[in-house]
Amino acid sequence: MNDVKPSLQAVLKRLKLSGLTPTLPDRAAHAQKTGMAPLDFLELALTDEIGRRDHKNLSTRLDRAGFDELHTFEDFDWDAPVTFDRDRVRDLFGLGFIDRHEDILFLGPVGVGKTFLACALGHAACRAGHRVLFLRSDHLLKMIHQSRADNSTEKVIRSLLAPDLLLIDDFGLRRLNAQQSSDNAESRTMPSRVVRAPFVA
Repeated sequence: MNDVKPSLQAVLKRLKLSGLTPTLPDRAAHAQKTGMAPLDFLELALTDEIGRRDHKNLSTRLDRAGFDELHTFEDFDWDAPVTFDRDRVRDLFGLGFIDRHEDILFLGPVGVGKTFLACALGHAACRAGHRVLFLRSDHLLKMIHQSRADNSTEKVIRSLLAPDLLLIDDFGLRRLNAQQSSDNAESRTMPSRVVRAPFVA
């Protein structure tokens, strides 16, 4: 079986399973060579489709998160000469704080890996199926400030609360003016009927 015949392609398309088409010939050849039972072949083909959809969904969540760079838990250098509670950080990657709506703060001087850890935490949340949004604090405050010009502040605040996890980078590096302090307080306000997303700064 070198090609998927048009009639089968039409069936797959109607069932929204067109993603099977590229791998189906190879899977069918493998099944024929190994004498795989028909139901086992069907399970194998559908498992391929699940994997494809999971990968696509993860890519979509990562794109929407807006990371400047992709960092993962596996890439973190745990032997770096930086003092921090490694067990506590590892525990964060269990992501229980998201379900508990707890906020997390990574505090420390510039260059110790706070952004890396925050992004890796966001990546882990995306892999677990959570919606994530990554923003630099200056961009966050600019969004809120600009929203005042067109009276869309509530809409902006709700968009910040929509993801399961909000990551705010470089928070507190500069002293806020009075208006920014007010905007920051407003960004932490929980509007009615909206559950506040936990955030990492």
